[in-house]
Amino acid sequence: MNDLPSDLKIIRNPRARRLRLRLDRREGFPVLTLPKGVPERTGLAFVQENLDWIRDRRAERPDPIPFLPGTRIPFGDRELLIVRTPDGRGNTRLNDDCLLVGGDETHCNRRVTDWLKVRARERLKQRSLFHADRIGETVSRVRVADQSSRWGSCSGRGVLSFNWRLILAPDHVLDYVAAHEVAHLREMNHGPRFHALLATLLADPRQGDRWLSRNGPQLRRYGMVLADS
Repeated sequence: MNDLPSDLKIIRNPRARRLRLRLDRREGFPVLTLPKGVPERTGLAFVQENLDWIRDRRAERPDPIPFLPGTRIPFGDRELLIVRTPDGRGNTRLNDDCLLVGGDETHCNRRVTDWLKVRARERLKQRSLFHADRIGETVSRVRVADQSSRWGSCSGRGVLSFNWRLILAPDHVLDYVAAHEVAHLREMNHGPRFHALLATLLADPRQGDRWLSRNGPQLRRYGMVLADS
């Protein structure tokens, strides 16, 4: 079984009823789920039988767009050009419509990602607090992460979590997700009262939702570096 994917991840799940093979939604590595009592060698044989499926599914995944010098990236309603500055000592800074990234090129993707995460948290916190104040609710914390499926979430303790790639979306889309999660501070559901509340915060909430439905998969490509098969 030397031709098994080198990045295969095996998970033992006692509640699973059968062998399951899938690709990680964010990074694309294969994940094998083993039910209780099934030997690992049985699972590996199952993977071996499905190598063509793994290759086909990986081929269907959109190509990643890493943050490299010369790449143009969306940034709200703007577009930025990534420019490497070897004498920048690893600093990342904005200069008009250029994002200047210092240091070795091998660190460029990580440094741009880190910079964007900071900007995302600043902007999402600003918009969340703005909308929360309008409806008299309190945000206890705003955090950004790299969720594989959701663009935002709201906990019962008032913690709002967002996908950092929203900073790459148009301003009205980021504002929509911020308002959406703020509305959940009062209505932890998607019922009529939730939508009525959201409508008091945004003129057309459906506009942001439609944009994400069409462009969300493209947005997730940015900053992603997929593993080789």
